[in-house]
Amino acid sequence: MTATQPATEAFEREPVALTERITADGSSRWPVEPGRYRLIVARACPWANRSVIVRRLLGLEPVLSMGIAGPLHDERSWRFHLDPDNRDPVLGIEYLGEAYRKADPGFEAGITVPAVVEIASGKVVTNGFQQLTIDLSTQWTAYHRDGAPDLYPEEHRAEIDEINEAVYHDVNNGVYKCGFAKGQASYERAYRALFARLDSLSERLADRRYLVGDTITEADVRLWVTLVRFDAAYHGHFKCNRQKLAEMPVLWAYARDLFQTPGFGDTIDFEQVKQHYYGVHTQINPSGVVPLGPDPSGWLTPHGREDLGGRPFGDGTPPGPPPDDERVPAIS
Repeated sequence: MTATQPATEAFEREPVALTERITADGSSRWPVEPGRYRLIVARACPWANRSVIVRRLLGLEPVLSMGIAGPLHDERSWRFHLDPDNRDPVLGIEYLGEAYRKADPGFEAGITVPAVVEIASGKVVTNGFQQLTIDLSTQWTAYHRDGAPDLYPEEHRAEIDEINEAVYHDVNNGVYKCGFAKGQASYERAYRALFARLDSLSERLADRRYLVGDTITEADVRLWVTLVRFDAAYHGHFKCNRQKLAEMPVLWAYARDLFQTPGFGDTIDFEQVKQHYYGVHTQINPSGVVPLGPDPSGWLTPHGREDLGGRPFGDGTPPGPPPDDERVPAIS
């Protein structure tokens, strides 16, 4: 295949379809309100993992409940196969698609996580994953826990937005561009862009603990959810195999630092990650065989990033332990 192959052979992510926002200032029809909404996620999904982390760091668990879809789904959408009776215990639905069709009976776009559902009506309010975590930081401030960090500080927003845009195209979505490319040239373009960006990020993080400023921000959350899945899924399954994350010293140490920070590693279930990617993407892995490795114990090894300074939560404090029904298996 030559470099002149049609652009249609490149992977293009389908736009989210329900993009209304939940706001505190009355600018939307959906007001911030404790107990009104349920955040639906899946442990396997990096886009959903962002919202799980931000909700944890900000302490929004008491006001925004969370439902967890299992790692497997079919043409009917994400399903709650880990819950009793295979139904979300609050919404009472078996498939997330049911909540999308309550919002729009003719809904035919992608049924994705994260999704925020109004509990009373059972309707999806938004699946706008890019805006959702920003709104958790900026619209739900009245319900942030004492000591919640500022993940989107006003003085750094332009820099955070710039980094997020580059990371989205080349890294977050870049691994999917590699994995779902339908031609050699499309794959190679995505592969080169991915590793060029990872090399650039390695240089940036060589002498600074976090991507922007000296605290954890939205930018770190967005990069990390891809890094933590890299060796378990993207390196092999998506052919992102120039190096493993564990072979990129700076990024590996950076990722371990965050993994060992409350609110990050305690949201990750590596088995569900692998079950999803290898079990659902049958066009890539027709056998459905799920690999046993890699050994996750390396995530708990010393990283040495404390020597770079920085204050993970700024003037705030770490979050407490997750609720019992949201705990993930511990790495042994």
